[in-house]
Amino acid sequence: MPSSTRLLIASDHAGFDFKEKIKKAFPQIDWVDVGPHDTARVDYPDYADRVAQKVAANGERGVLICGSGQGMAMRANRYSGVRAALAWNEDSIRLAREHNDANILCFGARLVPLEMAKKLVEIFLSTKFEGGRHADRVEKLDKPCC
Repeated sequence: MPSSTRLLIASDHAGFDFKEKIKKAFPQIDWVDVGPHDTARVDYPDYADRVAQKVAANGERGVLICGSGQGMAMRANRYSGVRAALAWNEDSIRLAREHNDANILCFGARLVPLEMAKKLVEIFLSTKFEGGRHADRVEKLDKPCC
């Protein structure tokens, strides 16, 4: 991965320790940690918003971690231009990048072992969007539906 890689990252209280371990595992990444900064109880939508707003506005990429990953993904995907992928194994994130141009990686600290989480981050950063037949579908994802 390029040394100039920048990623937004956030968690809730359940994902805080995991978030810190992920940042430490990838010191070459320019992490923009938007919180929280301790294990005090917080509401995951508030932190998903912080990352999703920046991804939608600036075309950046991010990582969101909560207990299951589901809540973060659900909230982040409410933003136009955000394609948050809940990942649990190598294929889940590889396909999300190749076919869906995922720009936020979500996973659950209670469900994904740390070594797998590290692989998810590596694959998220190294896998390119295939475009082609997938481009029209991704364009549809970014249009409001309701």
